[in-house]
Amino acid sequence: MSYPTIDYQVRDAVAWITLNRPTAFNALNLQSMKDLIDIANRLGSDPSVRAAVLTGSGDKAFCAGGDVQAFAEDPATVDVLIKEMTTYLHAAVSRFAWMNIPLIAAVNGVAAGAGLSLVASCDMAIAADHARFTSAYTQIGLSPDGSSTYYLTRLLGTRRATELYLTNRTLNATEALDWGLVNRVVPAPALLEEASALAAQFAQGPTLAYGAVKKLILSAPSETLESQLEREARQIAELSMSADSREAIRAFVDKRKPVFHGR
Repeated sequence: MSYPTIDYQVRDAVAWITLNRPTAFNALNLQSMKDLIDIANRLGSDPSVRAAVLTGSGDKAFCAGGDVQAFAEDPATVDVLIKEMTTYLHAAVSRFAWMNIPLIAAVNGVAAGAGLSLVASCDMAIAADHARFTSAYTQIGLSPDGSSTYYLTRLLGTRRATELYLTNRTLNATEALDWGLVNRVVPAPALLEEASALAAQFAQGPTLAYGAVKKLILSAPSETLESQLEREARQIAELSMSADSREAIRAFVDKRKPVFHGR
């Protein structure tokens, strides 16, 4: 499947989603967001894909955020455009969050605005050592979108998230690691190799169990202790009947490595 603004490929059960507007620093326009939701819908329904990587084309930008140039074209109706754009972007973020397969951000450069939101919304993030992270919303008189107020307050805490939004402070890769925004930092030439190795690990793993972990983490902040315990009990019991769980338990007894099929 080909897309106007995104390079989408599946190799060895791993989907590679590359934002592909390098001359615009991979900024998201309306078409980008339409492409993202189509990909997210497909990923949630394709059992042959068991992990995904989201990155940007080139070595300068992961994603510079929303396409501000498009915002300037018709100031009288920019609110209508933004409502349409966020409809697609937010649907894509939600689909990515609730799908079973892990989504890895491979941050190959600047992640600003909605690009920062995308990094925060991914299940794991690996950054090149030259990557930079900034909110940039209030810099142009706007407030955040793309889920960052949901994820950043959980990842960074309220104080640090507020600082990013109000001051538009730019974090370098080391600071992003220290703050908990990314999982690891690697030399730029090794970024895609590191992301590929992690994705390959997930692609050979128990996909349904990964999905259960994602769902439990999403629900935890809004649940009471007892209600979350009930969710955990139901989820682990359901997974115990899956083919992958039965294979892993038998492999444990047989003292061998399990072979998972994502079922």
